[in-house]
This record gives sequence, C-alpha cells and structure tokens, in this order.
Amino acid sequence: MERLCAFIGLGIMGKPMAKNLLAKGFDLFVSDVNVDAIEEVIKAGAESKSLSEIGAECDVIFTCLPSGEVVQEVLFGDGGVSSTIKKEVIVVDHSSVTPEQAKYCGNRLKELGVYFLDAPVSGGEPKAITGELAIMAGGNEDVFNKLIPCFEAIGSSATRTGDVGSGSVAKLANQIIVNLSIAVVSEAMVFVEKAGADPNLVYEAIRGGLAGSTVLDAKVPLMTSRNFQPGGKISINHKDITNVLSSAHKMDIPVPLTAQLYEIMQTLKVMGCMDEDHGAIVKYFEMLADVEVGSKFKK
Repeated sequence: MERLCAFIGLGIMGKPMAKNLLAKGFDLFVSDVNVDAIEEVIKAGAESKSLSEIGAECDVIFTCLPSGEVVQEVLFGDGGVSSTIKKEVIVVDHSSVTPEQAKYCGNRLKELGVYFLDAPVSGGEPKAITGELAIMAGGNEDVFNKLIPCFEAIGSSATRTGDVGSGSVAKLANQIIVNLSIAVVSEAMVFVEKAGADPNLVYEAIRGGLAGSTVLDAKVPLMTSRNFQPGGKISINHKDITNVLSSAHKMDIPVPLTAQLYEIMQTLKVMGCMDEDHGAIVKYFEMLADVEVGSKFKK
C-alpha cells in the first residue's frame, strides 16, 4: 500500500502503533502535544507535521486520542485536519469513543468527500508494542479492505463489524467483558488470600479449567507481584465504562453489572489509583476485606 500516512496521537497505544507502521515500511507523518513522544518516533523514521499539513498532504490519517471530544477538535477545530483535507482521503480513528461520536465524525467527513472508519483496538500496551492488537472496524467494506496492509502492521486480527459506529460498539462490549472479568478475578483472588490459600497455586490449579481466561493469565501474576505499571490505565478504562453507561442509557439498555463497576472505579479514583494498570481494580476488593493479594505467599 504505497500511500502517505499520518498518525495523530502518540500516547501509550499510539506511539508503538506508529512505530510498527514505520517498521513495516510506511512513510509516516506524526503529530502530538507531547514533544518527547514526537522526537522518539522521529528517531524511528517519522516526520513531524502540523494538523493542517497532515490534512493537505496525506492519503491515510490514523488517530489514537484520549476521547471523542479530542478527536473532534483534532479533526474539525481551528487549523484541524479537515481545514485542508482532500477528497478520497481515509481517516481511521483508533480511539475509544462512543458510537454516537464515531457517527458524528463519519457524517461530517462524508460531507467533505472523506472516508472514515472507527477502528478501536484491544490488547493494551503489550500487544501494541508487539503489533498483535485486535482491531474492530466500522465503515465501508472496500475502504476497510484497502487498509488491511496497515492493519497487519499493527495487529494480529482486523474484523469489519459493520457500518461506522459498529467498531465503537464492539470496543465498548470488549471493555465491559474485560473490566468486569478483572473485577471478578480480583474478588476471587482476595477470597483466596483471605481464606489462607496461596493465590499463585490456586491460579495454577484453575487456569486450565473453565475459569481459565486471557484476563486470568494476564492479571493474577501482576496482582500477586504487586506490579501495577500501566498497560491499560484505570483512567482510560474508567472513560470507556463511562461511555458504556452513557450509550446504554440513551438506548434504554440495562447494564447493572457495568454500573456497579463504574462505582468501583469511582472509589479507585478517590483512592488515587487512576494512573495504575486496571489490574489494580483488585485494590478495591482488598480494601473491603482488609487483605493484600500475595502478601502471605511471596514467590
């Protein structure tokens, strides 16, 4: 795919995604508010450009930004991408936003003759670094197919989920499952610790059975070793769960477990845990039980 690309948003996910595109031979312009992040990606072969320059010069524009509001500002604000964008350009938003926000961006860009995919990702920083993200994309099928070489550079799977907005629906469903799974694993490991058993041994005993899961394998070792360096911050996941509740309420979809998870995250916010990995959800259950997972059984 010989097209000039751009990547806007070089955060915990965007930076390694941009690096993987460069490693696969894509010519890449980049933009971010973090100068250090820009410099790091420039060393990998990128070139820094303004938003308006990206709009005027690029054929494919990727964004990976903190919120839907930031995406809209980058695309449609003063001096933003759309101020200079050409017809037939493809904009791919990897941010986690609401379906409504994705549709808004898609409709406004369509008026300019620009294609849009909402294509959030799953896998956290570790999979972003290794280029093994799962990509869920909503938008035109032909446009999706054109981008497969790009998706193969950053992910191990890319699935078109339907029209614009459906990618964000898939992402929110993913976040419901992932974060509630972490909460369930947390509750179970606190139960194990308080009951006097070794969480590491119990984990080994159950991981091969029906309770086994990617979340179990990813998070229990971090909980027992007390390693909460963020692969996916609670703050980002809190934002996603907020988006779930907002979207669900607008569509009259009851989400009682997700609502409870939101309150758990609100408590963790008060506890000052928002910049930690979402495996630190365990700290909420530890607080309730007055115990720390892994404290009695150090490896």
